[in-house]
Amino acid sequence: MKFYKKKKFLDKAFILLFILVVAYFQDDIKKYFSSKEIVSYSLIDIPEYTNKKFIYLNDNVPNFKDSDLTTTSFEKYGELDELGRCTTAFANLGKDLMPNKERDYIGMIKPTGWQYSKYDFIEGEYLYNRCHLIAYQLSGENANPNNLITCTRSMNADVMNNFEIKVGNYIRKTNNHVLYRVTPIFKDNNLIATGVQIEALSVEDNGSGIKFNVFIYNVEDKVKINYLDGTNSLK
Repeated sequence: MKFYKKKKFLDKAFILLFILVVAYFQDDIKKYFSSKEIVSYSLIDIPEYTNKKFIYLNDNVPNFKDSDLTTTSFEKYGELDELGRCTTAFANLGKDLMPNKERDYIGMIKPTGWQYSKYDFIEGEYLYNRCHLIAYQLSGENANPNNLITCTRSMNADVMNNFEIKVGNYIRKTNNHVLYRVTPIFKDNNLIATGVQIEALSVEDNGSGIKFNVFIYNVEDKVKINYLDGTNSLK
């Protein structure tokens, strides 16, 4: 009888301890499972960069779930990871999120791997930009450290901007919504992302207006980048 009572007491104590531990770490547990649900690809799925600035993933079909579809605008920016790197930015973009004023200064934000590096063959000379995962023109989100990574000018101005303009023009023309998710992908402990995955799907017309799933390489021709810390040199 004493053994039974002791066992019953220990069982209750264990259950209580388990509940307390779960309650204490509930935010971390939520972040873990939400990040596992959102991130669609790893570098294992992505070929090495050759001469294509971006590639299509999953036959250009985004990986949204039916439960993601909504006609209500929203924005969600993942918490920085343990190295201070951006995670995933997810939004349902609508006209109501778009800004009606010019973008403010963002020079105080220093994303991981940030360097001031200049080459005279790059337009504007600076190798790196502060790159919005979800563009200011689409969301009005500006100096948000959870939405800014270090990326090359080529990646930002020459490639990402083209997709962003396409989405922005579609929303302004139709007043429809676009599900939009950007996931920077880092190798190991690198502070500079290898690139970003962008998924987009127009909601009201089920993708007939906007539908893509691409990976954009964070590269600059003629420049060798050390993705571990952002240092770089002429090739």
